[in-house]
Amino acid sequence: MTDRMPTIFLSHGAPPLVDDQLWVEQLTQWGQDLPTPKAILIVSAHWEAAPVTIGATDPRVPLTYDFGGFPERFYRARYDAPGAADLAQRVAAMMPDGQQVRQDPSRRLDHGAYVPLSVMWPNAEVPVLQMSLPTMDPAALLRLGERLRPLRDEGVLIIGSGFTTHGLPFLTDMTPEAAAPTWSAEFDDWARERFDTGDIEGLLNFRQVAPGMPYAHPTVEHFAPLFVALGASDDAEQKPQQVIDGFWIGLAKRSVQLV
Repeated sequence: MTDRMPTIFLSHGAPPLVDDQLWVEQLTQWGQDLPTPKAILIVSAHWEAAPVTIGATDPRVPLTYDFGGFPERFYRARYDAPGAADLAQRVAAMMPDGQQVRQDPSRRLDHGAYVPLSVMWPNAEVPVLQMSLPTMDPAALLRLGERLRPLRDEGVLIIGSGFTTHGLPFLTDMTPEAAAPTWSAEFDDWARERFDTGDIEGLLNFRQVAPGMPYAHPTVEHFAPLFVALGASDDAEQKPQQVIDGFWIGLAKRSVQLV
């Protein structure tokens, strides 16, 4: 028996994800198929802060409702997962000597964290810690993931939460079943091939070589969490399990699991 956990990159969707029956079914099944973590460490596209910043460990701190224009019920969502104070200390201790680690006790989980977690672990029994993305440099995020890798042997599930494509300014149909624009479909197909062949160099250089750019990612924070997950895996060149694919409002929700 081992406590070793995989590491994952998931496309997290907006708050209305919880109303999409297919996506809920896919995430629910994924959560059921994973071993139960002792704790979850998540980096979300929606929190950029340098140096590495550790979020609230007090579950009484309100969630971060970092979105606008949705029905009122989405601003009343709750996800009262236990804080992970011990994990916060472990993460801080794993950073390089001399590198400052900040704590933000006022910032709890944003929608890139609590929306998918509320579907995968709806009982909110697993302690969760959110950590900021300190840079958009893929190579630096890969190294950050490598530092975090030993946590997997302690039963910690490391999650990078983003979106395989995120060209919101270029969408013309915002319905869930909208057809994928060419730039979204081409980038998603390219990502699938990169995962199939373990092409880490291609992934690291996605801004320069991926089709569909820059429309697929006019800003790159939604692809950046992938590199933390890749770095925390045993081998960034492995062929990951591609657990979820397809599109939502034309954006690629491809999500992967690594060992």
